[in-house]
Amino acid sequence: MSKQDDKFKQLVSHCKEYGFIFQSSEIYDGLSAAYDYGPYGVELKNNIKSYWWKSMVLMHQNIVGLDAAIFMEPRTWKASGHVDAFNDPMIDNKDSKKRYRADVLVENYIDKIEGKINKEITKAKKRFGDAFNEEEFRSTNQRVLNNQEKMDTIAKRLANGMRDNNLADVKALIEELEIACPVSGSRNWTEVRQFNLMFSTQLGNISGEAGKLYLRPETAQGIFVNFLNVQKSTRQKIPFGIAQIGKAFRNEIVARQFIFRMREFEQMEMQFFVQPGEEMKWYKYWKDARMKWHQAIGTPADKLRFHDHDNLAHYANAAVDIQFDFPFGFKELEGIHSRTDFDLTQHQELSGRKLQYFDPEREESYVPYVVETSIGCDRMFLAVMSQALQEEVVPDAKGNDSTRTVLKIHPALAPVKCTVLPLVKNKEVLTTKAKEIFNQLKFSFNCQYDEKDAIGRRYRRQDAIGTPYCITVDFDTLEDNTVTIRDRDTLKQERISISEIENIVKEKIDMKQLFHETETVA
Repeated sequence: MSKQDDKFKQLVSHCKEYGFIFQSSEIYDGLSAAYDYGPYGVELKNNIKSYWWKSMVLMHQNIVGLDAAIFMEPRTWKASGHVDAFNDPMIDNKDSKKRYRADVLVENYIDKIEGKINKEITKAKKRFGDAFNEEEFRSTNQRVLNNQEKMDTIAKRLANGMRDNNLADVKALIEELEIACPVSGSRNWTEVRQFNLMFSTQLGNISGEAGKLYLRPETAQGIFVNFLNVQKSTRQKIPFGIAQIGKAFRNEIVARQFIFRMREFEQMEMQFFVQPGEEMKWYKYWKDARMKWHQAIGTPADKLRFHDHDNLAHYANAAVDIQFDFPFGFKELEGIHSRTDFDLTQHQELSGRKLQYFDPEREESYVPYVVETSIGCDRMFLAVMSQALQEEVVPDAKGNDSTRTVLKIHPALAPVKCTVLPLVKNKEVLTTKAKEIFNQLKFSFNCQYDEKDAIGRRYRRQDAIGTPYCITVDFDTLEDNTVTIRDRDTLKQERISISEIENIVKEKIDMKQLFHETETVA
């Protein structure tokens, strides 16, 4: 088992053991690719959504919110292209009977080549030390150049096959690369065929096509059909944006890698309406702004990268992903797309209703262009947990080295902000005082009270759920009304007054500093 696989399994196990994520319907052996967020998971997820919403809506005067219905008039999905073109290329292995996305098989092959390049770079870094120049090495080392050329050739051919719907060539590429089934090791593949990703259901007691509804495969269309409603009711002038957080549903061929790819998931999307011709200026703006948003919570720059799309969607004239280095490699975390006027134009034509903006400065009406930012809340959750989960060797209470598992989540996102701990549980004077402090703090932020087990074990338990600050009540507290505050990351312990706890913790968990770091000048 590779180190990456081992880390990923440890992450999945930690999420269950400490109440972050459970398998859905586990007592019935579980439902594939469906998960429930536990007590700490729902707190972290809500904090991620709050960080996104506040930085997107509250920090921009020209961005407002929306919560559109999951069910929409079926013609919505005809206009958007989802009925006819929302497909993934599917392929089956005849021996294992397993089903795969054909494009993902090829992308995984490309990832292996990239892994070879990264190994060459890692070896060179060790060999040359501080004198190593990665950019020069990539442009001069023949093995790296050969592998990069191979990657580019395969990626281009795959993109062309997907764009032209040339599924025969996609299968030919799989065969030429000798890609085997991960389960059986067999190369006995079926033909590649398209698979529509939308879930359908029925409206009331009406059967047949007349009563057919879809579970929305994305949240964006609810924004587009409400474009004029929002613009007129809030008196917005272009450029302006509409933000939304909501559930979406896709009948994925292969849903895998824990919560990275699920059939029921949550999106955080913002559609920014701009004057035609200005979309690339705003496309660049949102690229920079969104990267700052990720880095503000402490994600290292080398864990994030931009990846331009090789194969543009039918509605886009530019598209880029922000990729994160998950335990299974760099994968899409967020997409920034210039969607042109495709969506509004399509809805205008099919509905027969004008979806145009009257520009008072230009004294003309036009269909705006749209720049989209779209991030999966579940993927963001996984990225935060992947980055935060660490094992460290630290001194224990006796000064000996011990290993602790700690979630170094940014305090603003942490599920529990602080925990109040009496030094020992069998002293009523300490537990009474600790509960009194807890009852004061619970009105200000998510706080816990914990008296079970030795104090060292309680510290470790709080480290494992990511609690940034522990407040310990001891016998000195009874004398001078001071407590010990322990920092999760530095392990530093300070003596502070009880009256100071609320303000100190509030300052450290405040999202205000994050918003200052994410500010981007238009």
